[in-house]
Amino acid sequence: MLRLKTVLKKLFWFLLLVLAGLAGWLYFAPPEMIRVGANYAAKMVCSNVFLAGRDAGEVLERDVQAPGHPILRLIRVNVDESEGTVRAGLFGLFGKGLAVHRSGTGCAAVADGDLAAAQNGANVADPAVTNGDGLWPDGERVDSPSNQPVMEILERERNESPGTRAIVVVHDGRIIAETYGDGFSADTPLLGWSMTKTVTAAIIGTLVRDGKLSLSDSALFEQWKADDRAAITMADLLAMSSSLAWNEGYGTVSDVTRMLYLEPDMVTTGRTQPIEGEPGASFEYSSGTSVMLSRIWQAAIGNPEKALAYPRRALFGPLGMTSAVLETDARGTFVGSSYLYATARDWARFGQFLLQDGKWNGRVILPPGYVKMMGEPAAASSGDYGKGHIWLHGPTAGTPESEDPDAGFYLPKDTMWMLGHDGQTVTIIPSSRLVVVRLGLTPSKLGYKPQGMVEALVQAFE
Repeated sequence: MLRLKTVLKKLFWFLLLVLAGLAGWLYFAPPEMIRVGANYAAKMVCSNVFLAGRDAGEVLERDVQAPGHPILRLIRVNVDESEGTVRAGLFGLFGKGLAVHRSGTGCAAVADGDLAAAQNGANVADPAVTNGDGLWPDGERVDSPSNQPVMEILERERNESPGTRAIVVVHDGRIIAETYGDGFSADTPLLGWSMTKTVTAAIIGTLVRDGKLSLSDSALFEQWKADDRAAITMADLLAMSSSLAWNEGYGTVSDVTRMLYLEPDMVTTGRTQPIEGEPGASFEYSSGTSVMLSRIWQAAIGNPEKALAYPRRALFGPLGMTSAVLETDARGTFVGSSYLYATARDWARFGQFLLQDGKWNGRVILPPGYVKMMGEPAAASSGDYGKGHIWLHGPTAGTPESEDPDAGFYLPKDTMWMLGHDGQTVTIIPSSRLVVVRLGLTPSKLGYKPQGMVEALVQAFE
Protein backbone atom coordinates (compact mmCIF):
# COMPACT_ATOMS: atom_id res chain seq x y z
CA MET A 1 0.00 0.00 0.00
CA LEU A 2 2.83 2.35 0.93
CA ARG A 3 4.55 1.55 -2.35
CA LEU A 4 1.38 2.38 -4.32
CA LYS A 5 1.10 5.73 -2.56
CA THR A 6 4.73 6.47 -3.43
CA VAL A 7 4.14 5.61 -7.10
CA LEU A 8 0.99 7.76 -7.24
CA LYS A 9 2.81 10.64 -5.59
CA LYS A 10 5.63 10.46 -8.14
CA LEU A 11 3.11 10.22 -10.96
CA PHE A 12 1.31 13.29 -9.62
CA TRP A 13 4.51 15.34 -9.55
CA PHE A 14 5.51 14.09 -12.98
CA LEU A 15 2.16 15.15 -14.47
CA LEU A 16 2.39 18.48 -12.68
CA LEU A 17 5.83 19.09 -14.19
CA VAL A 18 4.56 18.11 -17.63
CA LEU A 19 1.61 20.51 -17.33
CA ALA A 20 3.86 23.28 -16.07
CA GLY A 21 6.23 22.70 -18.98
CA LEU A 22 3.35 22.69 -21.44
CA ALA A 23 1.94 25.90 -19.96
CA GLY A 24 5.36 27.54 -20.12
CA TRP A 25 5.79 26.50 -23.75
CA LEU A 26 2.33 27.79 -24.71
CA TYR A 27 2.97 31.07 -22.91
CA PHE A 28 6.50 31.89 -24.02
CA ALA A 29 6.56 30.19 -27.45
CA PRO A 30 2.98 29.51 -28.54
CA PRO A 31 2.52 27.67 -31.87
CA GLU A 32 1.78 29.90 -34.84
CA MET A 33 -1.77 28.57 -35.13
CA ILE A 34 -2.59 29.73 -31.61
CA ARG A 35 -1.01 33.12 -32.31
CA VAL A 36 -3.02 33.46 -35.52
CA GLY A 37 -6.24 32.63 -33.63
CA ALA A 38 -5.48 35.03 -30.79
CA ASN A 39 -4.58 37.95 -33.07
CA TYR A 40 -7.55 37.26 -35.33
CA ALA A 41 -9.92 37.31 -32.36
CA ALA A 42 -8.37 40.50 -30.97
CA LYS A 43 -8.54 42.23 -34.35
CA MET A 44 -12.15 41.27 -35.10
CA VAL A 45 -13.40 42.26 -31.66
CA CYS A 46 -11.44 45.52 -31.77
CA SER A 47 -12.87 46.65 -35.11
CA ASN A 48 -16.43 45.70 -34.29
CA VAL A 49 -16.33 47.34 -30.84
CA PHE A 50 -14.59 50.60 -31.77
CA LEU A 51 -15.91 51.07 -35.32
CA ALA A 52 -19.32 49.40 -35.27
CA GLY A 53 -20.22 49.90 -31.60
CA ARG A 54 -21.07 46.24 -31.07
CA ASP A 55 -20.81 44.22 -27.86
CA ALA A 56 -17.46 42.44 -27.47
CA GLY A 57 -18.97 39.22 -26.14
CA GLU A 58 -21.46 39.02 -28.98
CA VAL A 59 -18.71 39.60 -31.58
CA LEU A 60 -16.50 36.93 -30.02
CA GLU A 61 -19.32 34.41 -29.97
CA ARG A 62 -21.08 35.17 -33.28
CA ASP A 63 -18.29 36.44 -35.51
CA VAL A 64 -15.19 34.66 -34.22
CA GLN A 65 -16.12 31.42 -32.50
CA ALA A 66 -19.32 30.18 -34.14
CA PRO A 67 -18.12 30.05 -37.78
CA GLY A 68 -14.40 29.57 -37.19
CA HIS A 69 -11.69 27.04 -36.42
CA PRO A 70 -12.36 24.86 -33.32
CA ILE A 71 -9.42 26.45 -31.51
CA LEU A 72 -11.24 29.79 -31.59
CA ARG A 73 -13.89 28.45 -29.22
CA LEU A 74 -11.22 28.45 -26.50
CA ILE A 75 -10.20 32.07 -27.07
CA ARG A 76 -11.07 34.70 -24.46
CA VAL A 77 -10.76 38.49 -24.91
CA ASN A 78 -10.28 41.54 -22.71
CA VAL A 79 -11.29 44.99 -23.98
CA ASP A 80 -9.73 48.16 -22.55
CA GLU A 81 -11.84 51.01 -23.92
CA SER A 82 -9.72 53.73 -22.33
CA GLU A 83 -6.55 52.39 -23.97
CA GLY A 84 -8.33 51.37 -27.19
CA THR A 85 -6.94 47.84 -27.03
CA VAL A 86 -8.19 44.27 -27.13
CA ARG A 87 -6.11 41.41 -25.78
CA ALA A 88 -6.92 37.78 -26.56
CA GLY A 89 -5.55 34.35 -25.92
CA LEU A 90 -6.25 30.67 -25.61
CA PHE A 91 -8.12 30.46 -22.26
CA GLY A 92 -7.22 34.15 -22.04
CA LEU A 93 -3.57 33.28 -21.38
CA PHE A 94 -1.78 31.83 -24.39
CA GLY A 95 -1.08 33.39 -27.78
CA LYS A 96 -0.66 37.02 -26.71
CA GLY A 97 -3.20 38.36 -29.20
CA LEU A 98 -3.30 42.15 -29.28
CA ALA A 99 -5.12 44.74 -31.38
CA VAL A 100 -5.28 48.52 -31.05
CA HIS A 101 -7.63 51.19 -32.34
CA ARG A 102 -6.21 54.35 -33.95
CA SER A 103 -7.98 57.54 -34.98
CA GLY A 104 -9.17 57.41 -38.59
CA THR A 105 -7.47 54.13 -39.53
CA GLY A 106 -9.36 51.64 -37.38
CA CYS A 107 -7.81 48.64 -35.67
CA ALA A 108 -4.61 46.74 -36.31
CA ALA A 109 -3.35 43.41 -35.05
CA VAL A 110 -0.12 44.04 -33.15
CA ALA A 111 1.61 40.72 -33.74
CA ASP A 112 5.00 41.85 -32.44
CA GLY A 113 3.56 43.43 -29.29
CA ASP A 114 5.00 46.88 -30.17
CA LEU A 115 1.95 48.85 -29.15
CA ALA A 116 3.68 52.23 -29.33
CA ALA A 117 4.70 51.73 -32.98
CA ALA A 118 1.20 50.65 -33.93
CA GLN A 119 -0.41 53.59 -32.12
CA ASN A 120 1.92 56.26 -33.42
CA GLY A 121 2.27 55.21 -37.04
CA ALA A 122 -1.28 55.40 -38.34
CA ASN A 123 -3.32 58.16 -36.72
CA VAL A 124 -5.12 60.59 -39.01
CA ALA A 125 -7.79 63.21 -38.49
CA ASP A 126 -11.20 61.58 -38.63
CA PRO A 127 -13.64 64.43 -39.31
CA ALA A 128 -17.18 63.98 -38.07
CA VAL A 129 -18.96 64.28 -41.42
CA THR A 130 -22.59 63.46 -42.11
CA ASN A 131 -24.63 63.47 -45.29
CA GLY A 132 -27.61 65.29 -43.81
CA ASP A 133 -31.23 64.56 -44.60
CA GLY A 134 -31.05 64.83 -48.37
CA LEU A 135 -32.22 62.01 -50.59
CA TRP A 136 -29.79 59.11 -50.98
CA PRO A 137 -27.10 59.04 -52.35
CA ASP A 138 -26.53 62.74 -51.59
CA GLY A 139 -28.02 62.29 -48.12
CA GLU A 140 -29.30 59.49 -45.93
CA ARG A 141 -33.04 59.90 -46.53
CA VAL A 142 -34.60 56.98 -48.38
CA ASP A 143 -38.07 57.50 -49.84
CA SER A 144 -38.63 54.07 -51.31
CA PRO A 145 -41.87 53.62 -53.23
CA SER A 146 -43.86 50.61 -52.19
CA ASN A 147 -42.51 47.73 -54.27
CA GLN A 148 -44.03 44.63 -52.79
CA PRO A 149 -42.45 42.10 -55.20
CA VAL A 150 -38.94 43.43 -54.48
CA MET A 151 -39.51 43.49 -50.73
CA GLU A 152 -40.76 39.91 -50.88
CA ILE A 153 -37.52 38.89 -52.65
CA LEU A 154 -35.45 40.62 -49.96
CA GLU A 155 -37.41 39.24 -47.02
CA ARG A 156 -37.25 35.73 -48.44
CA GLU A 157 -33.50 36.09 -48.90
CA ARG A 158 -32.99 37.46 -45.40
CA ASN A 159 -34.99 34.64 -43.87
CA GLU A 160 -33.56 31.80 -45.96
CA SER A 161 -29.89 32.76 -46.29
CA PRO A 162 -28.09 32.15 -42.99
CA GLY A 163 -26.28 35.07 -41.42
CA THR A 164 -27.70 37.88 -43.58
CA ARG A 165 -27.08 41.26 -41.94
CA ALA A 166 -27.96 43.74 -44.67
CA ILE A 167 -29.39 43.82 -48.20
CA VAL A 168 -29.70 47.08 -50.16
CA VAL A 169 -31.08 47.36 -53.68
CA VAL A 170 -30.34 50.40 -55.86
CA HIS A 171 -32.17 50.95 -59.13
CA ASP A 172 -31.82 54.01 -61.34
CA GLY A 173 -29.54 55.57 -58.75
CA ARG A 174 -31.93 55.36 -55.78
CA ILE A 175 -32.35 52.87 -52.96
CA ILE A 176 -35.66 51.21 -53.68
CA ALA A 177 -35.56 48.54 -50.96
CA GLU A 178 -33.43 47.45 -48.01
CA THR A 179 -33.64 45.02 -45.12
CA TYR A 180 -31.45 44.28 -42.10
CA GLY A 181 -30.83 41.35 -39.82
CA ASP A 182 -31.56 41.44 -36.10
CA GLY A 183 -29.15 43.74 -34.29
CA PHE A 184 -28.04 45.52 -37.46
CA SER A 185 -29.28 48.68 -39.17
CA ALA A 186 -28.52 51.22 -41.88
CA ASP A 187 -26.05 52.82 -39.46
CA THR A 188 -23.96 49.69 -38.76
CA PRO A 189 -20.53 49.61 -40.45
CA LEU A 190 -19.90 46.11 -41.80
CA LEU A 191 -16.70 44.46 -42.96
CA GLY A 192 -16.37 43.88 -46.70
CA TRP A 193 -13.38 41.53 -46.48
CA SER A 194 -12.06 41.05 -50.05
CA MET A 195 -14.53 43.52 -51.53
CA THR A 196 -11.90 45.95 -50.23
CA LYS A 197 -9.67 44.86 -53.13
CA THR A 198 -11.96 46.58 -55.64
CA VAL A 199 -11.83 49.78 -53.58
CA THR A 200 -8.03 49.56 -53.67
CA ALA A 201 -8.20 49.39 -57.47
CA ALA A 202 -10.35 52.53 -57.49
CA ILE A 203 -7.92 54.41 -55.24
CA ILE A 204 -5.14 53.50 -57.66
CA GLY A 205 -7.32 54.78 -60.50
CA THR A 206 -7.44 58.25 -58.95
CA LEU A 207 -3.63 58.33 -58.96
CA VAL A 208 -3.52 57.08 -62.55
CA ARG A 209 -5.83 59.98 -63.42
CA ASP A 210 -3.41 62.43 -61.79
CA GLY A 211 -0.36 60.95 -63.49
CA LYS A 212 1.23 59.71 -60.25
CA LEU A 213 0.95 56.06 -61.26
CA SER A 214 0.78 54.15 -64.53
CA LEU A 215 -0.44 50.63 -65.14
CA SER A 216 2.78 50.00 -67.06
CA ASP A 217 4.99 50.88 -64.07
CA SER A 218 7.48 48.11 -63.23
CA ALA A 219 10.43 47.55 -60.88
CA LEU A 220 7.87 48.28 -58.18
CA PHE A 221 10.03 47.49 -55.15
CA GLU A 222 13.72 48.06 -54.60
CA GLN A 223 14.08 44.39 -53.63
CA TRP A 224 12.71 43.32 -57.03
CA LYS A 225 15.03 45.34 -59.26
CA ALA A 226 17.81 42.75 -59.29
CA ASP A 227 15.74 39.72 -60.35
CA ASP A 228 12.89 38.56 -62.58
CA ARG A 229 10.32 40.32 -60.40
CA ALA A 230 11.46 43.63 -61.90
CA ALA A 231 9.26 42.83 -64.93
CA ILE A 232 6.04 42.69 -62.87
CA THR A 233 3.81 45.67 -63.69
CA MET A 234 0.98 47.42 -61.92
CA ALA A 235 -1.35 45.88 -64.51
CA ASP A 236 -0.10 42.40 -63.59
CA LEU A 237 -0.81 43.01 -59.91
CA LEU A 238 -4.29 44.43 -60.53
CA ALA A 239 -5.14 41.36 -62.62
CA MET A 240 -3.75 38.95 -59.98
CA SER A 241 -1.39 37.73 -62.69
CA SER A 242 2.07 38.51 -61.31
CA SER A 243 3.12 34.82 -61.17
CA LEU A 244 4.30 35.33 -57.59
CA ALA A 245 3.85 32.31 -55.34
CA TRP A 246 1.02 32.63 -52.83
CA ASN A 247 -1.20 30.46 -50.61
CA GLU A 248 -4.59 32.07 -49.93
CA GLY A 249 -5.82 29.16 -47.80
CA TYR A 250 -7.68 29.90 -44.57
CA GLY A 251 -8.09 27.67 -41.54
CA THR A 252 -4.36 27.05 -41.19
CA VAL A 253 -1.10 29.00 -41.08
CA SER A 254 -0.70 30.06 -44.72
CA ASP A 255 0.67 33.08 -46.54
CA VAL A 256 -2.55 35.03 -46.06
CA THR A 257 -3.11 34.21 -42.37
CA ARG A 258 0.56 34.80 -41.59
CA MET A 259 0.36 38.19 -43.32
CA LEU A 260 -2.84 39.29 -41.59
CA TYR A 261 -2.16 38.02 -38.07
CA LEU A 262 1.58 37.42 -37.58
CA GLU A 263 3.23 40.23 -39.53
CA PRO A 264 3.15 43.84 -38.26
CA ASP A 265 4.46 45.10 -41.63
CA MET A 266 2.18 43.10 -43.93
CA VAL A 267 3.79 44.06 -47.22
CA THR A 268 6.80 41.94 -46.28
CA THR A 269 4.90 38.68 -46.82
CA GLY A 270 3.99 39.35 -50.44
CA ARG A 271 7.10 41.28 -51.39
CA THR A 272 9.40 38.38 -50.46
CA GLN A 273 7.52 35.72 -52.44
CA PRO A 274 9.43 34.06 -55.31
CA ILE A 275 8.25 34.35 -58.89
CA GLU A 276 7.22 31.08 -60.54
CA GLY A 277 6.78 32.08 -64.18
CA GLU A 278 6.41 34.93 -66.62
CA PRO A 279 4.46 37.93 -65.27
CA GLY A 280 0.97 37.90 -66.73
CA ALA A 281 1.09 34.19 -67.54
CA SER A 282 -0.66 32.69 -64.52
CA PHE A 283 -3.53 33.73 -62.23
CA GLU A 284 -3.12 33.45 -58.46
CA TYR A 285 -5.68 35.12 -56.22
CA SER A 286 -3.60 36.86 -53.58
CA SER A 287 -4.42 39.20 -50.71
CA GLY A 288 -0.70 39.86 -50.50
CA THR A 289 -0.91 41.44 -53.95
CA SER A 290 -3.49 43.99 -52.80
CA VAL A 291 -1.43 44.95 -49.76
CA MET A 292 1.60 45.46 -52.00
CA LEU A 293 -0.53 47.70 -54.22
CA SER A 294 -1.49 49.71 -51.14
CA ARG A 295 2.16 50.25 -50.25
CA ILE A 296 2.89 51.28 -53.85
CA TRP A 297 0.13 53.87 -54.06
CA GLN A 298 0.95 55.23 -50.60
CA ALA A 299 4.57 55.66 -51.70
CA ALA A 300 3.34 57.51 -54.79
CA ILE A 301 1.70 60.10 -52.53
CA GLY A 302 5.07 60.71 -50.93
CA ASN A 303 4.04 62.16 -47.59
CA PRO A 304 2.93 59.41 -45.13
CA GLU A 305 0.37 61.62 -43.37
CA LYS A 306 -1.16 62.74 -46.66
CA ALA A 307 -1.27 59.10 -47.77
CA LEU A 308 -3.24 58.12 -44.67
CA ALA A 309 -5.78 60.86 -45.38
CA TYR A 310 -5.95 60.13 -49.12
CA PRO A 311 -8.76 57.51 -49.30
CA ARG A 312 -11.16 59.85 -47.53
CA ARG A 313 -10.06 62.91 -49.50
CA ALA A 314 -9.96 61.32 -52.95
CA LEU A 315 -12.76 58.75 -52.79
CA PHE A 316 -14.85 58.36 -49.65
CA GLY A 317 -15.46 62.09 -49.17
CA PRO A 318 -16.57 62.85 -52.74
CA LEU A 319 -18.88 59.79 -52.75
CA GLY A 320 -20.39 60.63 -49.36
CA MET A 321 -19.13 57.37 -47.84
CA THR A 322 -18.96 58.98 -44.41
CA SER A 323 -18.94 55.67 -42.50
CA ALA A 324 -16.04 54.18 -44.47
CA VAL A 325 -12.87 53.31 -42.55
CA LEU A 326 -10.02 51.64 -44.43
CA GLU A 327 -7.78 50.08 -41.79
CA THR A 328 -3.99 49.94 -41.83
CA ASP A 329 -1.60 47.37 -40.47
CA ALA A 330 0.57 48.03 -37.42
CA ARG A 331 3.09 49.97 -39.52
CA GLY A 332 0.69 52.21 -41.41
CA THR A 333 0.12 50.35 -44.69
CA PHE A 334 -3.53 50.11 -45.68
CA VAL A 335 -4.80 46.52 -45.66
CA GLY A 336 -6.23 47.02 -49.13
CA SER A 337 -6.99 43.33 -49.43
CA SER A 338 -9.43 42.92 -46.58
CA TYR A 339 -10.22 45.65 -44.08
CA LEU A 340 -12.77 48.23 -45.17
CA TYR A 341 -15.72 48.83 -42.84
CA ALA A 342 -18.72 50.74 -44.18
CA THR A 343 -22.50 50.73 -43.87
CA ALA A 344 -24.49 48.81 -46.46
CA ARG A 345 -25.64 52.14 -47.91
CA ASP A 346 -22.04 53.27 -48.32
CA TRP A 347 -21.09 50.00 -49.98
CA ALA A 348 -24.05 50.70 -52.30
CA ARG A 349 -22.65 54.17 -53.03
CA PHE A 350 -19.40 52.58 -54.16
CA GLY A 351 -21.25 50.09 -56.37
CA GLN A 352 -23.28 52.92 -57.92
CA PHE A 353 -20.04 54.83 -58.50
CA LEU A 354 -18.68 51.94 -60.58
CA LEU A 355 -22.00 51.63 -62.42
CA GLN A 356 -21.62 55.34 -63.32
CA ASP A 357 -18.21 54.65 -64.88
CA GLY A 358 -16.25 56.30 -62.09
CA LYS A 359 -18.15 59.59 -62.12
CA TRP A 360 -20.04 61.20 -59.24
CA ASN A 361 -22.24 64.29 -59.37
CA GLY A 362 -20.58 65.33 -62.61
CA ARG A 363 -17.08 64.93 -61.23
CA VAL A 364 -14.67 62.58 -63.03
CA ILE A 365 -13.00 60.61 -60.23
CA LEU A 366 -11.62 57.69 -62.27
CA PRO A 367 -10.01 58.25 -65.67
CA PRO A 368 -12.14 57.56 -68.75
CA GLY A 369 -12.14 53.86 -69.58
CA TYR A 370 -10.75 52.79 -66.22
CA VAL A 371 -13.90 51.03 -64.96
CA LYS A 372 -14.25 49.34 -68.34
CA MET A 373 -10.66 48.11 -67.98
CA MET A 374 -11.42 46.81 -64.49
CA GLY A 375 -14.18 44.63 -65.89
CA GLU A 376 -12.25 43.23 -68.85
CA PRO A 377 -11.28 39.57 -68.33
CA ALA A 378 -7.72 39.01 -67.18
CA ALA A 379 -6.23 36.65 -69.76
CA ALA A 380 -4.67 34.33 -67.18
CA SER A 381 -7.91 33.96 -65.19
CA SER A 382 -9.86 32.02 -67.86
CA GLY A 383 -12.45 34.80 -67.86
CA ASP A 384 -13.23 34.59 -64.14
CA TYR A 385 -11.50 37.77 -62.95
CA GLY A 386 -11.27 41.29 -64.28
CA LYS A 387 -8.15 43.34 -64.90
CA GLY A 388 -8.97 45.60 -61.96
CA HIS A 389 -9.54 43.53 -58.82
CA ILE A 390 -13.14 42.56 -59.57
CA TRP A 391 -14.87 39.23 -60.27
CA LEU A 392 -16.86 38.46 -63.41
CA HIS A 393 -18.94 35.74 -61.77
CA GLY A 394 -20.75 35.28 -58.48
CA PRO A 395 -19.65 33.19 -55.49
CA THR A 396 -18.51 29.66 -56.26
CA ALA A 397 -19.93 28.15 -53.05
CA GLY A 398 -20.97 24.57 -53.71
CA THR A 399 -19.87 24.70 -57.37
CA PRO A 400 -17.48 22.04 -58.74
CA GLU A 401 -14.28 23.55 -60.14
CA SER A 402 -15.17 22.43 -63.65
CA GLU A 403 -18.52 24.25 -63.72
CA ASP A 404 -19.61 27.86 -64.16
CA PRO A 405 -20.81 29.16 -60.75
CA ASP A 406 -23.48 31.22 -62.52
CA ALA A 407 -24.82 28.27 -64.53
CA GLY A 408 -28.59 27.99 -64.29
CA PHE A 409 -29.07 31.67 -63.41
CA TYR A 410 -30.11 34.40 -65.82
CA LEU A 411 -27.62 37.21 -65.29
CA PRO A 412 -26.77 39.94 -67.83
CA LYS A 413 -23.39 39.61 -69.53
CA ASP A 414 -22.10 42.88 -68.05
CA THR A 415 -22.60 41.74 -64.44
CA MET A 416 -19.61 42.41 -62.19
CA TRP A 417 -19.15 41.17 -58.63
CA MET A 418 -17.28 42.45 -55.63
CA LEU A 419 -16.83 39.35 -53.48
CA GLY A 420 -15.71 39.03 -49.86
CA HIS A 421 -15.15 36.24 -47.33
CA ASP A 422 -18.21 34.79 -45.57
CA GLY A 423 -20.81 35.98 -48.05
CA GLN A 424 -20.11 39.66 -48.77
CA THR A 425 -21.21 40.77 -52.26
CA VAL A 426 -21.86 43.90 -54.24
CA THR A 427 -23.34 43.15 -57.65
CA ILE A 428 -23.10 45.82 -60.36
CA ILE A 429 -25.20 45.44 -63.52
CA PRO A 430 -25.00 48.55 -65.73
CA SER A 431 -27.44 47.24 -68.36
CA SER A 432 -30.11 46.75 -65.66
CA ARG A 433 -29.18 50.01 -63.86
CA LEU A 434 -28.97 47.84 -60.77
CA VAL A 435 -26.69 47.55 -57.72
CA VAL A 436 -27.32 44.88 -55.08
CA VAL A 437 -25.47 44.80 -51.76
CA ARG A 438 -25.57 41.71 -49.55
CA LEU A 439 -23.58 41.63 -46.30
CA GLY A 440 -23.53 39.03 -43.57
CA LEU A 441 -21.68 36.15 -42.04
CA THR A 442 -22.28 33.04 -44.12
CA PRO A 443 -19.33 30.61 -44.36
CA SER A 444 -18.80 29.15 -47.83
CA LYS A 445 -19.25 25.62 -46.46
CA LEU A 446 -22.99 26.40 -46.22
CA GLY A 447 -23.15 26.68 -50.00
CA TYR A 448 -24.98 30.02 -50.10
CA LYS A 449 -25.15 31.71 -53.50
CA PRO A 450 -26.80 35.14 -53.97
CA GLN A 451 -27.13 34.66 -57.72
CA GLY A 452 -30.75 33.55 -57.31
CA MET A 453 -31.68 36.76 -55.49
CA VAL A 454 -29.91 38.89 -58.09
CA GLU A 455 -31.63 37.02 -60.92
CA ALA A 456 -35.03 37.60 -59.32
CA LEU A 457 -34.28 41.31 -58.89
CA VAL A 458 -33.16 41.64 -62.51
CA GLN A 459 -36.43 40.05 -63.63
CA ALA A 460 -38.45 42.28 -61.31
CA PHE A 461 -37.18 45.38 -63.11
CA GLU A 462 -37.48 44.12 -66.68
